[in-house]
Amino acid sequence: MNRLSLKITVVTLLVLFLGGFVTVARSQSNTQNQNNSQSQDDIKSPKFKKKKQKAYDLNQNPLAGVQSKQPDKELYDKAMQAMKKGRYDVARLDLQTLLNTYPESEYRMRAKLSVGDTWFKEGGSAALTQAEAEYEDFQTFFPNAPEAAEAQMKVADIYYQQMEKPDRDYTNAQQAEVQYRKMINMYPDSSLVPHAKQRLRDVQEVLAEREYQIGSYYESREDYVAAIARLETVADTYPLYSKSDQVLIGIGDAYAGEAHNIEIVPRLPAALRERMHTMYLDKAAAAYAKVITRYPMAPHVEDARDRLVAMNRPVPEPTEAAIAESDAEERSRQPLHFTDKTLAIIKHGPTVVEAVHVGDPSLDDPKRTLAPDITNQNKAVFAEAVNQGKPPAPAEAVTPTGPNEPPRSDQPSTAPLQMQAPAGGSGVGVEVVSAPNGSAQPAAGATATDPNALVQPVGPANTALPAADKPVEAPVQQNEIKPGSNPQQTASTENGKAKKPKLDQSEDSSSKKKKKKGLAKLNPF
Repeated sequence: MNRLSLKITVVTLLVLFLGGFVTVARSQSNTQNQNNSQSQDDIKSPKFKKKKQKAYDLNQNPLAGVQSKQPDKELYDKAMQAMKKGRYDVARLDLQTLLNTYPESEYRMRAKLSVGDTWFKEGGSAALTQAEAEYEDFQTFFPNAPEAAEAQMKVADIYYQQMEKPDRDYTNAQQAEVQYRKMINMYPDSSLVPHAKQRLRDVQEVLAEREYQIGSYYESREDYVAAIARLETVADTYPLYSKSDQVLIGIGDAYAGEAHNIEIVPRLPAALRERMHTMYLDKAAAAYAKVITRYPMAPHVEDARDRLVAMNRPVPEPTEAAIAESDAEERSRQPLHFTDKTLAIIKHGPTVVEAVHVGDPSLDDPKRTLAPDITNQNKAVFAEAVNQGKPPAPAEAVTPTGPNEPPRSDQPSTAPLQMQAPAGGSGVGVEVVSAPNGSAQPAAGATATDPNALVQPVGPANTALPAADKPVEAPVQQNEIKPGSNPQQTASTENGKAKKPKLDQSEDSSSKKKKKKGLAKLNPF
């Protein structure tokens, strides 16, 4: 029984297998017949055309539409194809061959620019540096070509790709800002200007974010002078910053903090304290009011209104133009989603999603406000508060100088002294001339001057010299030797000549040693 059931099972499986095989074979034959019939119909159809396969894919080639079989064009197309496949060294070799072999080719400008493109797409710090040099060379050789704007744009893109986050090194961001400004100012008619302006807005968003973070940190440490300097730099230089309303509110809070510090200063007169407190609150209110008048559609405009109401200050009303401008700026910004925040942690560069897409970016050099400037402003506030209410100091009366006095610094100097020769005589005469109001007298040996002259000589009335003083008489000399006596001779004579006395040299030192005599020769000392 078991054997019979086993045979029946095996036979059944064989039948099923053979049936399936036959079905598959029939389906394959039917499919092949249908394909053959379709191919015959296509061949017989008049609309059938044989498709030609392109030798190269030149979608990124700006000269792809140019149909030419010239060797320089073929070299250029070959280089573009190699660049598309990532073989940048081969592309550079072909482009250099084109430039060296065909210096008069019509494709030399595109070839020169493409050499920089190979370095730019290769990436890396060394390759990007070489790309910048190639683009600058292109601008030097072809300054008036339309591609010069493209070369300058790519120089700026080199620094844009290397930008760091706002809390990191900002050197590349500064260079990108300079290069985009240069591109817009040098080529204002280029079609790339709108794209350059948007890139410039993105770069300025990163730089403004850096300054705002530093200013917020100083304000949290109650270093209001440094905080105001950083925040005013952002407000003056980057008005399109996405957090400009928070920047102005931070400036107002810093001035309010300085007003609070004035209240707690010890031994300060009450009147002076009140005046300085009011001045700082005025500056804080001006910052809050600017939020309402310049950014009326900003998210934090209500915070500025609340601060003005708490200070009992009037709340200004924005104009319709300001409302329309602020609304356009806020609508052009993209909201920051959770995915953007997550990608900002992973990716290398900064996130510029919130950058504005309307309005002209700042094309001037950044106007920085330094902490010493704020310190000088605080000194001016103190001086103004001290001098407020005091009468102005009277001006000092200026007394004129006399004829023979040195000139004053607050008056013009009088006529200088002049030396004049006398009109006649063999001697040398000098006249001292002073101002017209001085008296004039001729000097010794000089003739009288004209009384109608504009400048009269000045001199003493009495020109006679005083008498010389008589010298004191010498005292009478007295001789102490009595008459009739001979003085003793102190020197002896020999042969009618005076003999000089011998000089006593007993006490003088001498380097000569005296000879020893007798037993003294045995003493070694």
